[in-house]
Amino acid sequence: MTSDSRSLLDAALAGGETARGALLESYRPWLELLARVEIGRRLQTKVDVADVVQETFLEAYRNIDRFRGTTPSEFSAWLRGILAIRVSLLLRRYLKTQGRDVRREREIEVDLDQSSRAIDGGMIAFQSTPSEQAVKREQGLLLADALARLPDDYREVIILRHLEELTFPEVATRMNRTLDSVQKLWMRALARLRQLMPPG
Repeated sequence: MTSDSRSLLDAALAGGETARGALLESYRPWLELLARVEIGRRLQTKVDVADVVQETFLEAYRNIDRFRGTTPSEFSAWLRGILAIRVSLLLRRYLKTQGRDVRREREIEVDLDQSSRAIDGGMIAFQSTPSEQAVKREQGLLLADALARLPDDYREVIILRHLEELTFPEVATRMNRTLDSVQKLWMRALARLRQLMPPG
């Protein structure tokens, strides 16, 4: 992670309210992308991703003194855990299940972890060093920021194809487009995404 990310985390942990807000906002595109992928698989049109992320932020803001880590990577993992609980609560509500299902929460956390690995520079290897993992996490945040700046249809085709891992025919069905138009849209979206990503 950059020194700015570390400084922001340190300021937020020291009790700075402005720093807390800025820190959480810096994770918004990444969390929205994670929530979009996880919710898209299960609830599709029933849930507003922005609401889930906002609830995650409120929970994190209120409980930041319970965070026991010291690094941005540990903080992102902590946020991902809060998001997993929020998604689990939504599933319980929409699927009408009774009580807390710890196994389902763990499954959701594993799904979110896999999605975040895919976002974070194409799979963080388990044998990666902590510094390599931090670089991958930074790449994941940059990718999420760039995706958030894409036009909706560009963002959608990339998410469906690369994060939800749908085939082109499945993407075409989901987007209500022809196969040819989806493939052309995908190529334009990738080209635009490359332009938005910082060099390096």
